[in-house]
Amino acid sequence: MSSKKKKLLFVYLRTGGGHLAPAKSVANYISKNNPETEVLLFDSLQNSWWFARFVVVEGYRILQNKAKWIFELIYLFNKIKLFARWSAFLVKINTQKYLEEKILKENPDEIVIFHFLLIAPVHNIIKKYNLNIKAITVVTDPYTAHPIWFLRKEQTFIVFSEKLKARCLANGINEKSLNVFPFILDEKFSEKIPQEKIEATRKRLGFRNKKILLILGGGDGIPKGSSILKKILNSGGDFEIAFVCGKNKRMFKKAERLKRAQNIERLKIYEYIDFVNDLLSISDVVITKCGASTFMEILLMGKVPVVNSYIWEQEKGNVEFLIENELGIFEKRVGRLPKIINNLFTNESLLNKYKSNIENTHLKTGVAEVARFILS
Repeated sequence: MSSKKKKLLFVYLRTGGGHLAPAKSVANYISKNNPETEVLLFDSLQNSWWFARFVVVEGYRILQNKAKWIFELIYLFNKIKLFARWSAFLVKINTQKYLEEKILKENPDEIVIFHFLLIAPVHNIIKKYNLNIKAITVVTDPYTAHPIWFLRKEQTFIVFSEKLKARCLANGINEKSLNVFPFILDEKFSEKIPQEKIEATRKRLGFRNKKILLILGGGDGIPKGSSILKKILNSGGDFEIAFVCGKNKRMFKKAERLKRAQNIERLKIYEYIDFVNDLLSISDVVITKCGASTFMEILLMGKVPVVNSYIWEQEKGNVEFLIENELGIFEKRVGRLPKIINNLFTNESLLNKYKSNIENTHLKTGVAEVARFILS
């Protein structure tokens, strides 16, 4: 008789891609390398009241793209314990019932938490039913993590930097509870791509120039994307442009109109795509925002990021890491981007300086190490 499969339950919320992407990367690695283990991914709001899903998921997306200052204000207020506990409570009442049903039905050996608002309901359920289930919390913000992650100090944490570990220790968390690993990214981003494959990808995607600028945001494209594109195009330059709009149809239509009006052949426009890895492989410079997964993917592939936008304070540590180690450029003023981009493409020694700094940081994905830790 075959032994029972080990079962893992990964729980997350769809507030941006920064929680789901690490969960999927680890789940895929474990499924590929440990067929005796079953991994279940569970969006903890998927069965809840539609209005709760709208507020948490769509509200997050809309505020980040349309009213970032409101999102940052909410973030600031939630640093106060009273507000943080209230936010956690509001999510708990909309997730705990469905989490409870899922946990009792699946009876997993371990639960891995990928969102700070799910910490309280998961631990409440384990305590309520006196379940023999291990819970691990993956803090998906590598440098500047929100205090809500650490409201419950008696947890097993996975963190992605010594800087964050030091902050946790200063806030009274036991060192034995903190486990530091490299940031989780899909293994494909750490593979060294042969030059002949890059050339083949460039031709397959229809690019002729070896100098390529990629403009890339999250699922809704980069903030101020239309303005950035227009400024870059008006400045000229001997490079081609790949502009990814994601699910932002308005941005896509604006870019298409601009391309038609000026008959611009060096511009290629994309909606939501599943081949970002290909575009990154053929690009030299990437204008982007500073979400953890996005900017780590760029660095891991050895490309030079030019960051135009980040969310205070959530992504502040990411920008600081970039600047302190001279791995890229931060410039929030759109009008200054064309000069920076043209300088990078015309000054080879400057471009190579950033590429060399990126290479010397020896970044790697921690997906295998995190997977082994969870399985242990």
